This record gives sequence, structure tokens and C-alpha cells, in this order.
Amino acid sequence: MKALITSTLILFASLGTVAAQAAGDHAGHSMASQAVAAAEMQMVDGQVKKVDKAAGKVTLAHGPLVNLNMPAMTMVFRVKDAGWLDQMKVGDKIRFMADNVNGAVTVVHFEPAK
Repeated sequence: MKALITSTLILFASLGTVAAQAAGDHAGHSMASQAVAAAEMQMVDGQVKKVDKAAGKVTLAHGPLVNLNMPAMTMVFRVKDAGWLDQMKVGDKIRFMADNVNGAVTVVHFEPAK
């Protein structure tokens, strides 16, 4: 009887370890999918065409936005941080990332082009 109880406890302990490992593996998938999403949102070359500080928007001529399935074009973007508009002027070349934020295509990161 004692051997049966010991065997049962060992079995349950082993199953708990397997379940924990499986949960860990799934957590890794989440991180991997986030990495893929970040890789899809690549820096894109753009040129500032207009800065509208009052509206919190910038008009950019840009290359393809793969993550948004958009070809190269000139369009108006919202900006994640309105302070960025103070750092942009017409004619500036920038590199940026854009994403759909609350239904609006938004510049979520930018830096001056080198």
C-alpha cells in the first residue's frame, strides 16, 4: 500500500512538472510572436512635407509600410508624441515606424535620418 501511495505521488509530481514546462513553452510563443510583430514594423525612410502642430499631425512622403500593407506614398500621420513635431521641419529626412493606434495611422517612433 505504501508503495502505491509513493508511486502515485511521484506520478502527480511528474505531471505537474510537465504542465509547468508546457506553460513555459507557450509563454515563449507569445514572446516569439511579439518579436515577429516588431520585426514587421521596420524603420521606414520618409521626408517631412508639412508639420501641423495645432492638429498634432505631420505629412510624410514615405516608403512602403509593410506592417500596415501600404505602398510608398505621401500621407498625413498622427504622432504618438506631439513634442516630436518641434523636432521636424519641412524637407527633413527621417526614419520612422508607424502603426494603427485607435483607428489612426500614427508615427510611433522616429529619428532623424543619418
